[in-house]
Amino acid sequence: MASETHPEIREAVRRLCGQFPGPYWRAKDRDRSYPTEFVTALTEAGFLSVLIPEVYGGSGLGLSAATAILEEIHRSGSNGGACHAQMYTMGTLLKHGSEAQKQAYLPKIATGEIRLQAFGVTEPGAGTDTTRITTFARRDGDDFVVNGQKIWISRAEHSDLMVLLCRTTARDDAAKSSDGMSVLLVDLREAVGNGLTIRPIRTMLNHATTELFFDDLRVPAANLIGEEGKGFRYILDGMNAERILIAAECIGDAKFFIDRASDYAKGREVFGGPIGANQGVQFPIARAHVQMSAAELMVSHAADLFEAGQPCGTEANMAKMLASEASWFAADTAIQVHGGFGFAEDYDIERKFRETRLYQVAPISTNLILSHVGTHVLGMPKSF
Repeated sequence: MASETHPEIREAVRRLCGQFPGPYWRAKDRDRSYPTEFVTALTEAGFLSVLIPEVYGGSGLGLSAATAILEEIHRSGSNGGACHAQMYTMGTLLKHGSEAQKQAYLPKIATGEIRLQAFGVTEPGAGTDTTRITTFARRDGDDFVVNGQKIWISRAEHSDLMVLLCRTTARDDAAKSSDGMSVLLVDLREAVGNGLTIRPIRTMLNHATTELFFDDLRVPAANLIGEEGKGFRYILDGMNAERILIAAECIGDAKFFIDRASDYAKGREVFGGPIGANQGVQFPIARAHVQMSAAELMVSHAADLFEAGQPCGTEANMAKMLASEASWFAADTAIQVHGGFGFAEDYDIERKFRETRLYQVAPISTNLILSHVGTHVLGMPKSF
């Protein structure tokens, strides 16, 4: 099972996370502040560069190692959402960038000298219908001039670089709706105040998400990744990796809730005995474990396909859906088992409850996953 893979890595992650206990995360959540110390520690330990090949200064490991890291981070009560994009966003650069681009950026990303945490895709008028994005990059000499807007772009304030998907050909002028999109690598250190405005969005959890406004932002044409107009296919691999890795985070969340709920049920005594002896308390926790275990196998399967270079879009989607639903059921169960204490900050249940709810909405909603399975796997007609 996935929980038995990479035991040395898992143990090292657990030790590192032990340096950042509940009070650390509660303070960050209360202040809506970025966990810089935690991200720095992960970077220095090499955990965020596991997918970068050794020739560029990384570990050169497969996606299963990355899933093990993020699962353990979440099982410990920490939150990998602060930095998980550092793992998968660079995949677009690694697979489709020029050798000069990879030499210039990947070694510095591996050491943490440069952070690549931001993935600029979603727009207010398009949502997850990515082909309808309208942010446009017009070629002007040696630059692209970018105008438009993005939303729900996490960590933009805490990243040096951003992978930006934009149109270089209008949708109506493209041969296919997925054509005419290009990927630019934006240096946020130079862009902010020079055509890019970042506006934070306060949400129910501490996720450092933002809205971006582009007003004649000039990006060097040398920062184009791959060929102009083929950007949509370039980001698909990144999306699959993102969904598998977030599914692993959900497995970690589910284990956190199951661990906490079962421990509490064994120690909490009401009416003369431990509440865990009552089937009304015991069975939901057991069901949460069953659901998590099944989802864990799907995550492992999807990661294996990704590592083998096999098509895995459907499996990545299904893993993300099953894992997010398993973590949410486990979260709800843990709240119920803890009763009033589940709502108390000091138990960390309510914080993690809010955090894990996100993943039935992002990075892709459950309904769109079901639509994908219904139409692409089962061959039923599309509703849109």
